[in-house]
Amino acid sequence: MHPIDPVRLTADLVRCASVTPKDAGAMDVLYDLLHAEGFECAWADRGGIRNLFARWGSKGHDRSFGFNGHTDVVPVGVETDWTMPPFGAEVKNGLMYGRGTTDMKSGVAAFTAAAIDFVRETPPDGAVILAITGDEEGDAIDGTMALLDHMNNTNEVMSVCLVGEPTCPNSMGDVIKIGRRGSMTAWFTVIGKQGHSAYPHNAKNPLNPMMRLMDQLGSYELDKGTEHFDASTLAIVTVDVGNLANNVIPAQVCSTVNIRFNDSHTGESLTTWLRTKADTIAETYDVKIDMKVKVSGESFLTPPGPLSDLVIKSVKEETGVIPRLSTSGGTSDARFVKNHCPVVEFGLLGQSMHQVDEHVAIEHIHKLKSIYGRILRDYFA
Repeated sequence: MHPIDPVRLTADLVRCASVTPKDAGAMDVLYDLLHAEGFECAWADRGGIRNLFARWGSKGHDRSFGFNGHTDVVPVGVETDWTMPPFGAEVKNGLMYGRGTTDMKSGVAAFTAAAIDFVRETPPDGAVILAITGDEEGDAIDGTMALLDHMNNTNEVMSVCLVGEPTCPNSMGDVIKIGRRGSMTAWFTVIGKQGHSAYPHNAKNPLNPMMRLMDQLGSYELDKGTEHFDASTLAIVTVDVGNLANNVIPAQVCSTVNIRFNDSHTGESLTTWLRTKADTIAETYDVKIDMKVKVSGESFLTPPGPLSDLVIKSVKEETGVIPRLSTSGGTSDARFVKNHCPVVEFGLLGQSMHQVDEHVAIEHIHKLKSIYGRILRDYFA
């Protein structure tokens, strides 16, 4: 039988306009292929999201290697800005163009192709698991979390897992992610009293306490970084008043901050800190400050060890590059998988993801499949 072509599979997936939460047939492409190759496939759909679980080998085996990835993509944006059809998967000068070519349909295609070829050639003493979601770019509450709930309910187990997100910033093979910073957003509303700007003593201006609060939060050094993490950051992302008059003191003002935090903190500890700062300002200015917080994910680390060593070895042997271990970047579904088993991330260059004319090098898709195949061979050797 001919090896599975990851480039052709990438193109088949890209031609499915699977903008979150739409699937547009992407999961059916994978289901049909994997089922035909002897993988036991099951749907783990939830909340209108399609999620595919596929396993080759026996359930509950103590040697099971898992891959995780997503087929949903971000919106195209202004389609006329694209020089190539965003869902055409057209190839030009060795590059395939289209939404999801980088993030991350090529990664899903590469590990799917590698898994099929591996179990064909050397059926392992163990299980190969693919957990693929259609809800990573959205709220992610009905995606990988639904897959993990399905696994818990059906006694399915991954011993280790590799998430195929793009991880390389500059060259193929240069970075493996062994953790991620936590992410949280806080929304503040300062409620004052509206009045005429010529008579500020008859009003209670909410802008003054909000500016003081934002200054204190934005200028505060959360930490200096830890062994495996950069320093935590707090960004003020918006301040909104909506005041169209220059002679009116507004009744309220809203602002939003986003925090990316390392393992010095938790979402709970930072929430307490924010609340304390807001309460102090509220008391000082005699105003009410409402606060709402959403923690998208806690920071986590898979300590350097057997799993990262396995991936480093495979990347080096296939590319000649020794990847460095990193925890940089935003969040990924690894933040959910880490509660199930040890997890690392490795994939393609991410330079064009979410951009107009997103693209991937054809040679990199083939190379990624080779790396994933070597990882499987070495893991089950």
